[in-house]
Amino acid sequence: MAYDPRTGEFVRELLEGLGEIRIRRMFGAAGVYLDDLFFGIIDDDVLYLRAEEEDRPAYAEAGSRQFTYAMKDGVIQSMAYWSLPDTAADDPDEAVMWARKAVEAARRKAAGKRARTPK
Repeated sequence: MAYDPRTGEFVRELLEGLGEIRIRRMFGAAGVYLDDLFFGIIDDDVLYLRAEEEDRPAYAEAGSRQFTYAMKDGVIQSMAYWSLPDTAADDPDEAVMWARKAVEAARRKAAGKRARTPK
């Protein structure tokens, strides 16, 4: 896992139409936030966006790949994040469209976590 701040600046510019995003280093990569919603990961110069089960076929069809990482024991884990389609990397409008889907997925995930938290 690796994060280059120049990639973070590129992502900020690409997603400018989404609003003010925040990027925070984590585990060698970086998390991408809108307000307090964690909706993306930047790792090895790739932006990965949160995707719900029903969105995954669209990501796969667009040529995206799922975010994976190796555990210490060599086991490969995957997460519910998919790479921004290549066609969106040079098209801010398309990139923001995908990012909005990711923000909504993050919003639903956060709402589900709060609903299950005991009082």
